[in-house]
Amino acid sequence: MIEIFTTEEFETNYKKLPLKIKKKAERKEKLFQNNPFHPLLHTEKLEPKSKEVWSFRIDREYRVLFRFINSDKILLLTVGHHNWIYRYKF
Repeated sequence: MIEIFTTEEFETNYKKLPLKIKKKAERKEKLFQNNPFHPLLHTEKLEPKSKEVWSFRIDREYRVLFRFINSDKILLLTVGHHNWIYRYKF
């Protein structure tokens, strides 16, 4: 199982999410811990690929950005609406 770490930014933004989205996020995190590439997550590597930043879907509108620390550790960078998150400067 993957060990997950979070940034302060992730924690701050997560607290601001609507309750409905937080519940979806909890379900998706369980899938993510067992398999970061589970088809329901739509995991993808973002551009520029050299930055090694990935995203997975909470639902059609919300995303989580993350980085692999190593093969069994992941750092969740931030979470938010896809209109905002894809403008995130990493």
